[in-house]
Amino acid sequence: MHTIKNKTKLMARVRRIKGQAEAVERALEAELGCADILMLVASMRGAINGLTAEVMEDHIRNHIVDPAKDPKSGGAQGASELIEVLRTYLK
Repeated sequence: MHTIKNKTKLMARVRRIKGQAEAVERALEAELGCADILMLVASMRGAINGLTAEVMEDHIRNHIVDPAKDPKSGGAQGASELIEVLRTYLK
């Protein structure tokens, strides 16, 4: 599976997200202002969206379109377009 193949990279992303969640928790405990907390949450959201995009792209390339099986189908082009739209949407 692609998630196993990319496990190290995906786990690094998850650990970063975990660190960001802990920063939000510390900010709330320290009673920081809402603007500071919103900035932390926004960066956490961006990290989660990046993880989502990474897993979705691998899923599309490995489970939906396999250019090695049918290189003339045009599916690889469609998959690339879909991935680009998803990455834009998730920003």
